[in-house]
Amino acid sequence: MSDPKPSLDLASTTTIVIASMIGVGVYTTSGFTLSALQNPMLVVIAWAVGGVIAICGAIGYSRLASQFHESGGEYLFLSKTVHPSAGIMAGWVSMLAGFTGAIAAAALGIEEYTGPLIESGVNTSWIPKHSIAISCVAIAGVLHCIKVNLAARVQDAIVFVKLLMLIGFIGFAILSFNAWFNDGVKIAEAGEPAAFNLILFAKQLVWISFSYAGFNAAIYIAGEVVDAKRNVPRAMILGTFLVTILYVMLNTIFVYSTAPDVITSGDNITKIASVAAQSLGGASMKVFVSLVIIVSLFTSVSALVMTGPRVYAKMADDGVLPSWFSFRKTTPAAAIIFQCIAAILVITVSSLAELLGYLGLTLSLCSALTVASIYFIRESLDNSRQTSIISKLPGLASIFYVVATLVLAILYVVGEVADQGKPYSAICSGITLSLGWIWFAVLKYREKRINH
Repeated sequence: MSDPKPSLDLASTTTIVIASMIGVGVYTTSGFTLSALQNPMLVVIAWAVGGVIAICGAIGYSRLASQFHESGGEYLFLSKTVHPSAGIMAGWVSMLAGFTGAIAAAALGIEEYTGPLIESGVNTSWIPKHSIAISCVAIAGVLHCIKVNLAARVQDAIVFVKLLMLIGFIGFAILSFNAWFNDGVKIAEAGEPAAFNLILFAKQLVWISFSYAGFNAAIYIAGEVVDAKRNVPRAMILGTFLVTILYVMLNTIFVYSTAPDVITSGDNITKIASVAAQSLGGASMKVFVSLVIIVSLFTSVSALVMTGPRVYAKMADDGVLPSWFSFRKTTPAAAIIFQCIAAILVITVSSLAELLGYLGLTLSLCSALTVASIYFIRESLDNSRQTSIISKLPGLASIFYVVATLVLAILYVVGEVADQGKPYSAICSGITLSLGWIWFAVLKYREKRINH
C-alpha cells in the first residue's frame, strides 16, 4: 500500500527528530566517558565534536531527502542509489539496531531512573524484573496503533514540556554556579587531568554518536510529512542543531557540577544526570531531574515506535518483508506490534551498557554508507561541481561526516582489541550488517526458484 495522506507539519516533524535524539545516551554516556578520559573538558569537547559530526550527517541526509520524498529511510535511499541488497542490509540494521535496540536501550534507561524513585517509598521486591521498561514500550505501541495525528499531537506536547523542564534545569544550574564542584579553587583540588589519548577519545565519540543517531528520524516518515521536500531537510538540520546546543550545555553541567570520583563510582556511572542534580539542589532537584529524564526517554521510545514500522511497511511494499508489515488504514499496526514485541525481547536479554557501544558503531557505519550514496546520484554529482563555496558546503559536510565516521570506527575497533583482545562490538555489528546481505541472497534464490 502507498503512504497515507501527509498530516505532519514542520513542527511535528522537528519534535520527532528531537524526541528520537534526546534519549538514554545523553543521561548515561558521560559517566563512562569521564571515567575513560579522566578530564571534564575533554568530555564536553567530545559532545561538541559529536554534534558537529551529526550536523554534517543531517546535511548529507537532507540532500538525499530532497531527492526521495517517501517513507523508508536508509532502506529506500540505498535501494534506489546503490543496490537493492544495500537497501535490505540497511533495513535489517534499522530493524535490529536502529529501532529495536534503541527502543530497548531507552526503555531500560527509564527503568534505571524510575526504579530508585519507586523504591524510596514502596516495596518493589514483588515486581518482576524489567516490568517498567516493558510497560513503557507497550504503552507507546498502543498509542501509535490508534491514530497518527493523535500520537503526534500527544508527542508534540510531551516534547515541549520536556524541553521546558530541561531548560529550567539548565537555568537552575547556571544560577547555582557557585555550588559547582569544579569552580574556582575546587578545580585545582580535583587534580591534574589525564593526558589526551586519541584511541580512548575516539571510542567515547562512538558511544556519544548513539546519542545523536536520531538526527535522521524524519526520513522514516517522509511520506506522512506535508511538503516533505522542504520540511524533512529543515526538520533534520534544525532539530540536530538545537539538540547539539542542549547536549553541550547539559554535559557541561553534568561533569563540572559534581566530583569526578562521585560520578564514576558504583551505580552512579549510569545515572550522571541525577547525581549532578542532587549535587546542585539536593534530593528534590534529583527527583525533578529524574522525572524530566523519564518523560524524555518515553518520548524517545514513542518516536522510535512510530518511525521504525514505517521502514518495515516500505520493505513490505517492495516484497522484502511479509505483506502484513504494510499499512492498514492509517497506521502499520501489525508492524508496530512486531516492533514492540522485538524490543521487549531485547530488554529481557540485554543490559544498557552492552547496547551502547554496539548501537553507536552499527548505526554510525550504516549512516556513513547512506550519506556516501549521495555520490551515486547524477544530479547531486552535477551540483557538487559548482564553483561557489556556499554551493559546495553540503558536499563538504557530507564528505566530512563519512570520513570522520569511518576513522572513528577504525579507532574504536583498535581500542576494543587493545582492551579486550577481541572487537566484540565490531563482531556484533558485522553480524548485523551481514544478515541483510544473507536475506537478500535468500530472496533472490526464492525468486529464481519461482521463475523456474
